[in-house]
Amino acid sequence: MQAVKWASDQRNWRQRLALRACLLALSTMASGLWAADIRIFSGGAPQTILRSLAPEFERESGHRVQFTFALVSAIQQRLIAGDQADLVLLPIALIEETARLRPMQASGRQELARVGIGVIAREGSRLPDISTPEAVRTMLLQAQAVALPDPSTPSGAHLRRVMAQLGIASAMEPKSLHHGAIRGGGELVAKGSAEFGLYLVSEVQTIAGVTVVGLLPPALQNHVVYASAIPADSSAPEAALSFIRFLSEPRFKKRWQASGFE
Repeated sequence: MQAVKWASDQRNWRQRLALRACLLALSTMASGLWAADIRIFSGGAPQTILRSLAPEFERESGHRVQFTFALVSAIQQRLIAGDQADLVLLPIALIEETARLRPMQASGRQELARVGIGVIAREGSRLPDISTPEAVRTMLLQAQAVALPDPSTPSGAHLRRVMAQLGIASAMEPKSLHHGAIRGGGELVAKGSAEFGLYLVSEVQTIAGVTVVGLLPPALQNHVVYASAIPADSSAPEAALSFIRFLSEPRFKKRWQASGFE
């Protein structure tokens, strides 16, 4: 009887082992089939935090992310022209404009964080006073050259209005170097081609050779709110949505702040 019971137990054990192996194989296959490549179009402001978080997301989800970073106005034009993307990260105003010509899904529309415009100076140089609008005006007028965002971007357009508000638009025209941060604007300051630069803080705080002086005073400030959207023709909408949820997790709040966002 004991021999019969032992043989029965062995059969049951082998069956359970085979079933477990089968379930594991099916699970692995399902995971592989569901894993997606997420094509993400983004402006340059969140580039540092996105590149930092992407490997963790890939490990936890099994999905893979493929970034395209460019000037926000260039991203908008590519989307309107029909370039394929699964997820879009842009200033909320540009997402609203783009959605009128490139339909976006209802899910995935979410504000992520905001970032302000700051002043950068060459590392080791004397830092200017930017505590008041008048102090900023003095800094700009005394500078030989100032690096500024492309006027086609929200921050670039705002700074043009700031120059007019300060009454120095004409004086600034010949010494304004319009280069997007993602196109090397901050490096102009690091190399000494411009004495100061005015950019979204998250775009320039990690550039070697520059120091962030601080944010523009409230009267001149304009925070850019970054948001997400999933194009209606996204080939991986569920995976894209999982990445948005991942970015919004409270555990990453301090890392967003460390990258310059609020």
